[in-house]
Amino acid sequence: MDKLEKFSLVLKKFVPDGFETHLAKLILQGQVKFKIVKGRKTKLGDFRVSSQQEIPTITVNGDLNSYSFLITALHELAHLNTFRSFGFLILPHGPEWKNEFRSLLIPIIDSGKLPDEIKIALMKSLVNTKASSCSDIQLTRVLRKYDNLTNQVVISLEDLSEGDTFEINGKKFVKGKLRRSRYLCREVGTEKPYLIHKLAQIINHTNE
Repeated sequence: MDKLEKFSLVLKKFVPDGFETHLAKLILQGQVKFKIVKGRKTKLGDFRVSSQQEIPTITVNGDLNSYSFLITALHELAHLNTFRSFGFLILPHGPEWKNEFRSLLIPIIDSGKLPDEIKIALMKSLVNTKASSCSDIQLTRVLRKYDNLTNQVVISLEDLSEGDTFEINGKKFVKGKLRRSRYLCREVGTEKPYLIHKLAQIINHTNE
């Protein structure tokens, strides 16, 4: 079994069926350290490099659903490819990165292997590519349908009514009014105001 086959077998556990070899080829061609890591609350993946001599590193959260994992990996590979072409002289999510990300997404969209709703959301995102999939609200809504959180009921903050109490990261809040893409909420007890994204996940445990 060669390196491509071995890497494809690893990725098969994390990406939708039929995409593992395609993604493995892109990673191997990029000559990058690719790490699957524990879930992080602040980011889905990242790209790091400190000098021209250092081998770049990409990390992707291993708890993502398969479609989110694939798109996040392509997002970070777009950073790698733009770095290879332009070095540190460009904005992280400038036009060069956007063009590269689009070029990586198009073969995925054209593969015929995506659910129609994800394909449509990605096609729309090509028109105005965001800095992250989380910034693309419609795409995020679609991708969240494929999350699998056992024994948990997951809703978004936008699904609650104004005045409802909810909990995120161990803190309790009261939902306030919408300001663009975020709700102005206040923390229970301290009354401290927080702007919380309308797609923030609210988890109600059903077995309590």
